[in-house]
Amino acid sequence: MSEEPPQGANNRMFNGPGGYRGAPKMVLGASPPPVTITKVFDAWNEMIENENQSLRDRVADLEKKVHEQTDEIMCLRSTLADVLRRISTIEGARALANNHAGGRATPTKDTVRLRHNNSDSARDVSKRASSYLPGRSPSNTQIRRPNSGSLHNLNHLRSSNSQLNLSRHGAKEAQYNAEEGIIKMYLRGRPINLYVPTPMRETYVPNGPSSSPPAKLKLEWVYGYRGRDCRNNVYQLPTGEIVYFVAAVVVLYNVEDQMQRHYLGHTDDIKCLAVHPNKLLIATGQTAGHDRRDARSWRLNPPSDPLSPEAEEWPHIRVWDSVSLNTLHVIGISDIERSVACLAFSKADGGSLLVAVDEAPDHNMSVWDWSRGERGYKLLETKCSADQVLAVDFSPVDRSTIITCGKNHISFWNYESGMLAKRMGIFENRERPKYVTSISFTDAGNVISGDSNGNLLIWQRGGNTVYKMVRGAHDGPVFSILVQKDGGIITGGKDGRIVEWDRDLERTGNVIEIPEQYGSPRVVTSGRGSQLVVGTTRNCVLGGTFTFPLRPVMQGHTEELWALAPHPGHHQFLTAGYDRTCYLWDTMAHTIVWSKDIGEHAQSAAFSNNGEIVIIGTTSGRWFVMDSETREMYSQHQDGNEPIQVLKFSPNGQYLAVGSRDNNIYIYQVSEDCRKYTRVGRCQAKVRRARYQSASSVGHSSFVTHLDWSADSQFLQTNSGDYELLFWNAGLCRQIAQTSQMRDVEWATQSCTLTFATLGIWPEGTDGTDINTCAKANQMDLLATGDDFGKIKLFASPACQQRARCLEYGGHSSHVTAVGFLQDDSRMISTGGRDTAVMQWVVSSNSSSSHR
Repeated sequence: MSEEPPQGANNRMFNGPGGYRGAPKMVLGASPPPVTITKVFDAWNEMIENENQSLRDRVADLEKKVHEQTDEIMCLRSTLADVLRRISTIEGARALANNHAGGRATPTKDTVRLRHNNSDSARDVSKRASSYLPGRSPSNTQIRRPNSGSLHNLNHLRSSNSQLNLSRHGAKEAQYNAEEGIIKMYLRGRPINLYVPTPMRETYVPNGPSSSPPAKLKLEWVYGYRGRDCRNNVYQLPTGEIVYFVAAVVVLYNVEDQMQRHYLGHTDDIKCLAVHPNKLLIATGQTAGHDRRDARSWRLNPPSDPLSPEAEEWPHIRVWDSVSLNTLHVIGISDIERSVACLAFSKADGGSLLVAVDEAPDHNMSVWDWSRGERGYKLLETKCSADQVLAVDFSPVDRSTIITCGKNHISFWNYESGMLAKRMGIFENRERPKYVTSISFTDAGNVISGDSNGNLLIWQRGGNTVYKMVRGAHDGPVFSILVQKDGGIITGGKDGRIVEWDRDLERTGNVIEIPEQYGSPRVVTSGRGSQLVVGTTRNCVLGGTFTFPLRPVMQGHTEELWALAPHPGHHQFLTAGYDRTCYLWDTMAHTIVWSKDIGEHAQSAAFSNNGEIVIIGTTSGRWFVMDSETREMYSQHQDGNEPIQVLKFSPNGQYLAVGSRDNNIYIYQVSEDCRKYTRVGRCQAKVRRARYQSASSVGHSSFVTHLDWSADSQFLQTNSGDYELLFWNAGLCRQIAQTSQMRDVEWATQSCTLTFATLGIWPEGTDGTDINTCAKANQMDLLATGDDFGKIKLFASPACQQRARCLEYGGHSSHVTAVGFLQDDSRMISTGGRDTAVMQWVVSSNSSSSHR
């Protein structure tokens, strides 16, 4: 056995002049050659890489399992929510069926308030229930909190105990002359003489007790959607319902089941909506109520109770459960000015934070720990921008990152240690847009923005400079950006196009052209499967895919709405407004039967008695005669140049009365199956006389607002803008000066708001124009009114006591312009003015009409 060679020899073997000559032969008992440091590092790195790869694989497996479990949990939640919704629907349908055989259930939050006369029970309840009368300051009396302090319990208390109120009617107490049977009421100091019918003269007591309304209402369906000026307000929930809003109602619409549910917690216009990451909780923000819109001292006198009627008139945010429709938190009362412009839940932390931007001059942005307490906890507030803010959102990967965009800006906010650090977006040498109109996030956390120039920009995560730009994505502003689960991107623009892109913002070739009649896509969101749900600028909600064309899910009016005409023979009604469009609606199918562009602003409408003809009055003094089935225009007529305020056929169908804003009522004879109209005469307006002549007492001195025919088709009663009640011989077109002769006339309808039968509908201190409309049911002693404060009220008819009890309903956010009952009184329809909403209410007998 040879000895181990010396170190030097070994070194020479590897490093000698001849280079590497191969490894030395190993002999028994010899030591292995030394390992170099490079080989150690290589082996170590290989081991670390193997461990890292194994760790990455395990993390990926865990993420996959977590994702699968999350999907399973979401599926279970959605299934449970859908089951609860269906159970609630069935229970509501059974309860409603007990009251009305033809009713259809719509589970809603009960917001009915019952006003009583001055009884002991009313005084007792008023100690614990707050009262509110439109047109005056809310009462200081507040709802007493339950011991549990639960906001949900407080909501239940308010909805289960109908609100009571004692009110005196008329700006000045009405005076009653029992001998002559005349009651004199006052509106803004102007006296109005009302004659008590002969059968009631001996027993009538103006301040006596009034009957409760014999029926109640339940909101069944809402037609319309607010897309004309709101963004990011349509979402598909796991229950299959589409959630959106119009007026003061949030609608949850299940298209497959053709069922709607309604959240009615708001008191005025809803402006924004956000869905929690769990897809079950929803936050909605509203504008200031009628009494607070012009208040400048809103921060100085905040309400002490967030659920008092006074607080409801302040701009605020409501967080609520989409399954039970229960309000969980009311946030921002006395902190938000004017209105809530946009909302967003945080995503990276599971939705524990809520960010809101208001419409104050500085567009204040506030961040809330929304679940802390009944009113939430404001973590911070800062001035966002002097310019309009259109959108706000949290990053899905960075809990502390918030993005806002709007006029002349996109801002990147970082939330740390209770402070917000702001960095403005830098466009560098790229054209700065006038508006950044939309934002979204990729799965990597990069921001995608769309602007008024039609461009798409990508901003890398953590930065505030443009990384990539796609010019001319749309011809005009980009309204919506949707990033799908697979990374694909869908955009919608003012050009009426919906475009699909891959994750690298390369066009896939899929494009949807939305018909002009539906407007431009304001918001595009994911539906079930590959379906898209689209909200448009013309207040439509559409559904479809790139393969199958979009079809309307919901349509609505786009401008102020005034005309309403229930069909005399079918479960249908017609609406028309300043958008120049007439719609015929089917109340059972909840769909549009037909629509018609009449080319002018519509003000009024009426069906002929047989329902075959519909008359449309316009703001130019023109009115059209149209076939109610074929939409064929038979003729058009002109009466003055002022709006046609009211149209009404006589009960016998032989006459048509046309009330104009020029103070006149025009009478037409009807012939040829309501297709021919011949003017009989004009109920003349007042004529100025010379000084030496006596003043004329003929006709109205202001515009005609309402009219009714007598049951025998001989007489008219009319109201005007200066609070007059006049009577006319329709055949002669002459005013009846001796109004006492008309005290016992039976009227076919009750649409005049200033009559003896409607004395009790006028609240204290009201202006004569505050109540816009009223209608009596066809077969029930029931009277409905709509006012300037978005309220619908039900009275027993006649409402002739000064302290008439009523049921009060909310939902509209603007002046209620018209109410009307279907021919069988199964439903009542109401129309809003600027809120453009049409609401369908089920009428059911009020079995609990006794006083509490």
